[in-house]
Amino acid sequence: MNVLTQNFSLYGKGLWGTVQLTLLAGALALAVGVLIAGFRVSPVKALRVFGTAWVTVLRNTPLTLLFFAVLLGLPRFGVVLPFMVFAVLALGAYTSAFVCEAVRAGINTVPLGQGEAARSLGMSFTQTLSLVVLPQAARSVIPPIGSTLIALAKNSAIAGSFSVDELLGTYKPLNELGYSIVWTFVWIAVGYLIVTLSLAGVFALLERKLGVAR
Repeated sequence: MNVLTQNFSLYGKGLWGTVQLTLLAGALALAVGVLIAGFRVSPVKALRVFGTAWVTVLRNTPLTLLFFAVLLGLPRFGVVLPFMVFAVLALGAYTSAFVCEAVRAGINTVPLGQGEAARSLGMSFTQTLSLVVLPQAARSVIPPIGSTLIALAKNSAIAGSFSVDELLGTYKPLNELGYSIVWTFVWIAVGYLIVTLSLAGVFALLERKLGVAR
């Protein structure tokens, strides 16, 4: 218990860093993921090809390698940003591929007649997707997106290896100070439980509010 009480500010800083990474990268992943899902079901072939390539590359690239590419590669091209921003970009881009597939699966659950009816009323593809299809698909994609964002929260631990303040990285200074490594990781695990259970609670509430009535 002493390791927590005597280093509460350090744990708090790490926890806040993890929360920031999760919220910012999650927002980016949702925005890009929905956009790429739209590309994947678009009638425009070039957009479908781009969407497929985005998902295929990112889903099959190790997240650590993506961090190296973003945090170490972009500065070589003159793109210099705070490491936190680079971490958000890497996490958000990686997670967007999984969000995209969850959204696309949800789109496929919407009856084709819904889209055909919208088009018969003169609605464009974009209008049909945003006003008719996605609102109905949202009901079925809440659980998988929730699981994806919980995985994102845990994946954020990688950012600590790239000088980004986050929860797992707190073990390094605590280990140097001689604290028990076991209790250090126990309280780190508690911090991750707080974040992941909070996310699970939010999405459980959304599922009850928006889910299909039985």
